[in-house]
Amino acid sequence: MTVDRVLRMLAGAFVLISLGLAHWVSPNWLWFTAFVGLNLFQSGITKWCPMMTVLRLMKLPESGAVKCG
Repeated sequence: MTVDRVLRMLAGAFVLISLGLAHWVSPNWLWFTAFVGLNLFQSGITKWCPMMTVLRLMKLPESGAVKCG
């Protein structure tokens, strides 16, 4: 697993979990969904994502470092 793949999986999981919590627990969980969306938007503009820093500290390989075979 690479940093990019884990980041996308985490973002998708956060959105789905927060939507479920908003439906079954409290609509206030939609603020978390908005936070994730805003963070994705910000990272698209600035090319920096705080979660990528955390994943790199966990020594996950970068997308270009994947080797076949």
